[in-house]
Amino acid sequence: MIEVKPDAEISAIQDDLKRRGVKYCMGTYVDIHGIPKGKVVPLSHLHHMAHGSELYTGYALDGLGQAPNDDEIASVPDLDQIIQLPWQPEVAWMPADNTLYGEPYMLNTRVLLKSVLKQAEAMGFGMNLGIEAEVFLLKKDENGKLVAPDPDDKLKKPCYDTRAFLSNFSWLDKMATSINELGWGLYSFDHEDANGQFEFDFNYADAVTTCDRFTFLKMMAKEYAKEEGLLATFMPKPFSNKTGNGAHFNMSLYDLETRENLFQCRPSDDPNGLGLTELGYQFIGGILKHGPALCAVFAPTVNSYKRLVRQGDMPYFTWAPVFNSYGSNNRTNSVRVPMGGGRCESRNADGAVNPYLACALVLAAGLEGVREAIDPGKPQETNLYELSEQEREELGIGFLPRTLDEAITAFDADPFVEQVLGKELKQEFIRYKRAEWNEYHTAVSQWEIEKYSHLF
Repeated sequence: MIEVKPDAEISAIQDDLKRRGVKYCMGTYVDIHGIPKGKVVPLSHLHHMAHGSELYTGYALDGLGQAPNDDEIASVPDLDQIIQLPWQPEVAWMPADNTLYGEPYMLNTRVLLKSVLKQAEAMGFGMNLGIEAEVFLLKKDENGKLVAPDPDDKLKKPCYDTRAFLSNFSWLDKMATSINELGWGLYSFDHEDANGQFEFDFNYADAVTTCDRFTFLKMMAKEYAKEEGLLATFMPKPFSNKTGNGAHFNMSLYDLETRENLFQCRPSDDPNGLGLTELGYQFIGGILKHGPALCAVFAPTVNSYKRLVRQGDMPYFTWAPVFNSYGSNNRTNSVRVPMGGGRCESRNADGAVNPYLACALVLAAGLEGVREAIDPGKPQETNLYELSEQEREELGIGFLPRTLDEAITAFDADPFVEQVLGKELKQEFIRYKRAEWNEYHTAVSQWEIEKYSHLF
């Protein structure tokens, strides 16, 4: 059963929300793509909502595994994670878990993540997660083409451009102020490596909380962009000649009793000098073992693989990982141990990620690495983009999938995926992603028309 708070506690929450001017409650879960879904109820209905009164036709949603004749699923809001909308304070947003007949519905990816965290808890571990949020702030020109709103934001290498920060101050200020007032601990934000692109970095938290915050942040960025007459997109690769939107996962395990970071050690105690414990290396070993399959959920769209290229239509390297490897502060690996150690970073996650689904699988992979004491080998410290194929093969470095089709094939072929997701959720993901690939593969693009229509 999904735990529901006592009525007295719900009443206290309701009274507090009323004092803060809240009129409506929005219980939100995500579909298989990570897209928020839910219903809005008057504050007076919170008691009913907290007990699963709001029902949903699962067949109307992607990836919930229901047919038209199936009973409705319910959602139960998490009243420990309430966020009052900064731009619409009459509304309180609440992440929710799906249930069926009062039991957790395992095709809900937030429910799935909680179940994998239970496995970690049985081993004495909790999981901390930080997600680096990269986003494009854009507008449409007179031809409907996406462009940076600031006409002077056109440097070839615009990363950390302070002038562009001031040009977009209104939107950035709204975002930064809200992140801080929500208590997330914003510690840095900057202009990223593409024109019109920004990144927000805030404190890590437990895995579920960070996934909730990332989901909310995407909605908030879009709403504040609308107020500026602009649009915000976390699309992995909106421009062929610019870097894309990553959503790097920074992960560590902690001791449930002491809260001690179990990946952290002094560099002098680490034979590789990275400041990572043996447990941390084993966790990375599990990630690399299942790297190709994990790519399908970290980079879940056709567009994702326009980002995961060495160079592409650009004069310099993209920073996106294409190799199933790890290293220290070497961004050509898919898994990085940042300076100072104590965590590992999966770099192939992008802005289209369903954070709950990806986190569930990568955590399960890491836990398998711990259980099986998998050695990831020596860290790769060279620029992997510049290796010859022979050098790469001699080092035993494999490529990650290079298309969504390859990623889904790897996802389908790895028995580990079904062990974690169950057969039904695994097949739901494959079904939708195969359909997405087929739709893309049979569509006729403008590039094809311009290249071939005058030739034949």
